[in-house]
Amino acid sequence: MVVRHTAPASSPLFAEGSPGWALREEVARRPHAQLVDKTKASAFHGTGLAELRAGIGDGIGDGIDGGIDTVAIAGYMTQNCDESTARDAFHLGFAVEFPSDATGTVPLANSAGALSARQVHEHVLVVMQSNFAAVTTTDEWIDAVAAGVPLPRPSIWESTAPARS
Repeated sequence: MVVRHTAPASSPLFAEGSPGWALREEVARRPHAQLVDKTKASAFHGTGLAELRAGIGDGIGDGIDGGIDTVAIAGYMTQNCDESTARDAFHLGFAVEFPSDATGTVPLANSAGALSARQVHEHVLVVMQSNFAAVTTTDEWIDAVAAGVPLPRPSIWESTAPARS
């Protein structure tokens, strides 16, 4: 399944019909059972994807059966759509996998401060691995899927060990 962010034509980001809205060629040419358009940061908001966990039919249309228990997050931007989707998936009861090199972001600056793209990305990865998602590389993720081996799950207890030292 592929999820695409769709914004109104007047939007500076992901405007329907714009080059930034179009699927990247690497994604578009690969087979996928379904293309889901979303309008909010999380892929679970208003799309019917939450029903996949419950096994309530397919929840979103033809091609996907219910009862899915794991989602892998890839895409853009790490701290926005990817993190929002991962957190929602976690709270819905999905196991979440977050290939660290399959997401990306840009530097951020606003009235709260400024961070490089690397700082933003690494911050999200550390937080995801602390509780919400198994963070791994794409190669490690592919190997685990091919072997049918689950990724090690995150642990808030282990991640907060420095606070207890």
